Amino acid sequence: MSDCLFCRIVAGEIPAKRLYEDERCLAFADINPQAPVHLLVIPKQHLASTAHTTAEHAGLLGDLLAAAAKIAVEQKLANGYRIVINTGPDGGQTVDHLHLHLLGGRHMGWPPG
Repeated sequence: MSDCLFCRIVAGEIPAKRLYEDERCLAFADINPQAPVHLLVIPKQHLASTAHTTAEHAGLLGDLLAAAAKIAVEQKLANGYRIVINTGPDGGQTVDHLHLHLLGGRHMGWPPG
């Protein structure tokens, strides 16, 4: 999608601090970090949100989680981390491209808000 911020990052049209990339996923630093480590893990394929996924996306969703786990090891988050997926306006999603927030480097309280 040419007007999607994250699609433009995937295409290299917008710079981002890329920390992980494979054939299906890309991870980069969040520009408004909420923790010492705050990365976004996105599919290279445009999907607006989890509400737009079907059973055919199960492999891709698994790849996103596996990438987040691998990145957590690389970022030395052995004490733990949080993975958040916001969906829709009431869920706090601000960019209409499915993405996981990987947060770590500090204690995460509960409930999150």
